[in-house]
Order: sequence, then structure tokens, then C-alpha cells
Amino acid sequence: MSEIFSGSFTQQEPIPEDAIEAALAVLRHGRLHRYNVAAGEVGEVALLEQEFAAQMGARYCLAVASGGYALATALRAVGVGHSDTVLTNAFTLAPVPGSIAAVGAKPVFVDVTENLTIDLEDLAAKAGQAKVLMLSHMRGHLCDMDRLMEICDAAGITVIEDCAHTMGASWNGVKSGRHGAIGCYSCQTYKHVNAGEGGLLITDDEEIAARAIMLSGSYMLYGRHLAAPGPEVFERVKYETPNISGRMDNLRAAILRPQLRNLDAQVARWNERYRKLEDGLRGTPGLTVVERPAAEVYVGSSFQFLLLDWAEGAVQAVLDRCAARGVELKWFGVPEPVAFTSRYDSWRYTQTPRLPQSDRILAGIIDMRVPLTFSLEDCAQIAHIIRAEVSAVYQSG
Repeated sequence: MSEIFSGSFTQQEPIPEDAIEAALAVLRHGRLHRYNVAAGEVGEVALLEQEFAAQMGARYCLAVASGGYALATALRAVGVGHSDTVLTNAFTLAPVPGSIAAVGAKPVFVDVTENLTIDLEDLAAKAGQAKVLMLSHMRGHLCDMDRLMEICDAAGITVIEDCAHTMGASWNGVKSGRHGAIGCYSCQTYKHVNAGEGGLLITDDEEIAARAIMLSGSYMLYGRHLAAPGPEVFERVKYETPNISGRMDNLRAAILRPQLRNLDAQVARWNERYRKLEDGLRGTPGLTVVERPAAEVYVGSSFQFLLLDWAEGAVQAVLDRCAARGVELKWFGVPEPVAFTSRYDSWRYTQTPRLPQSDRILAGIIDMRVPLTFSLEDCAQIAHIIRAEVSAVYQSG
């Protein structure tokens, strides 16, 4: 009988003990709201913001309720509103166009390349259609960020980076989230730090930071922030910026602070597993491994490969055969979206013309989570199973 993989693709590692102790301390004193602090006390959220800003080399940081909320807040903070257009990737996840729709704007989708990054030629061609690019580093794949910023700077486009899959990554030595005006991160369970939900926003622009803090629902308590601009900046924006409450609480922040201190070590562990999968699949007939550029430091918390130009039935056969052996794969070419596999033609609240290049690539993208509960031996076994089943279907076709 063929070997069966018995691990779980959705089971994360336990919360670290120091994070559990920090959370218990918050629960014991009961001051969960970020602005509910004792005399002389600095809250966990304010400390998290200060520490993450320093970690990322940013001037300002805001902790919020989710990564999606961070994205919508970033759009509002740079002035995007009703009927505006925003450039974004055709290959992304639903919260990205969702955040654009949340502010009443309209997405203009930019093609994806076989490297699973935004197509810079298509971006240059569409640069005149919007003043903001929400760049999704989808599944942790970074494009040539130097060239992207050249295009956007020349066209006067403000860049917001969706770094939900690239916390800890970099391009040519610059951390992901530090190229554009704003970097947004997710702290949801399946991302690189786990608070269940949560988001972080960083920027060096004092007015963007002040607007974001007011938008998050600071109730004029912005003086309790440590990674924020001075009061004179808030004076300029506080009466014209609405409260759209989405604060992070002290419990989540307490859970996150120890995890962020360990981020580099976790990134190294993910990448060991990613390389094991990569080595096991490279050279499989009919399967394309997405090669990573030398300038990119990535975070291999998920793995993608391509079955380019395969018939739908053949791709489905691979998924079914792998599933029967315990390997859970997601397919972005599936006719109806399943879980996280929705794509630009699934979001029918937008008016989007067909993108033939993206359609071809999306139809071939196979996606897999790589939780740190997998051992290197697990990853080698998973690669062996995928290789065998792809080869069997390819040879039979």
C-alpha cells in the first residue's frame, strides 16, 4: 500500500510559554482595553507598537484588530475614498479587494507572472489608472521591489504593502513593508505570529500615522501611544478623521510580543522546511517549481508549485490522489472558490475584464500550508507523495 501522510495541515505550534504567562498577567489584572491602564503603567499594545516599529526600522506603528482592518485603514489614511480606483494584484486573497471595497473604491487588477508576483510591465501600462497601489506580496513572493518603486515613484503612485505573508522577509536588504508609504501585517493564526486575529501598520509619515491612530478609535487618547507622532500632528487631523474602531487589545498584544522577539528563528525554521519541499519536487515532469530570486529573503510558511496548461480533470486528479494519501493541496484554478482559493473573477462586486495571462497562471497554481508542526522528515515525505502522484497523472495523460 502507498505511504500515507498523517500530519495536520492546519495545526499550528502551541503558544510559547512566555506569551502564555504574559497573557495570564493581563487576564489577572483585567485591563484588556488598550487605553485602560493603571497610573504610571504602559499598556501591552503601546509596548508592542514601540517594539515592532524598532524591529522594522519604522518611525510609527499602530496595532489593530486584523490585517484586513490595517489595509482599509491605510487606504483611508492616504485619502482613498468613494469611486476612487486602486491598483492591486490579480493573484491575492479576498481581504485585499475587500478592503478596497470597504472604503468605496474600485480595484484595478494587475496581471500575475509565472513567478507568482505582480507583472511589472502590466503595472507600468496601468500606472495612469490610479494614484494608489495596494501591493499584495501574495503567499510570500516578492517582486523586484526596486523596479516597482521606480515605476510607482515616476507615476506619483503611493504604495501600500500587504505583508500578511512576508513578515520577516526582505528584498535587497530592505525589509518587506519598508519600500512603500505603509506596510500592513497580519497576526492571524495562519500567519507568522499567532494572536488568532490582529494586525500591525507601520509608516514613516507622521500625518498618515496620526490619521490611522484616529481612525482606529483613539478617543483623543493618542498621548498614550509610544510609536506615534507628536500632539501637534494630531491637532491637524483630529477633528476631520472619523473613529472607525478597530483597536488591538492588551491580551493579543501580550501574546504577540514574545513571538515577535523570536521571529528570525521561526523564519529560519520555515525556510528549512520550504527548501526540503523544493528539493523534493524540483525536476518532477509536468511540475514547475517557483524559483526564488537571490535578492529575496522569503518566509516559507506556505509552498506553491505550478501545473501549467494542464487540463482541469488532470489537476483535479492530482488533488484527489494526494488527498487520498493525506496531503492537502489547494488549487486556485478550481471552478468554484473553496476556503482561501477565491480569485479576481470570484469577487463579483467589482467590474473586471478578463485577464488571459492571469487566468492561465491561476489555473495552474497549487498551494499548500507549511506549519512548523511539520518536521523536515514530514516535508520530505509530502514532497515524495506529490512527486509520485503528479508523475502518475502526467504519464497517464
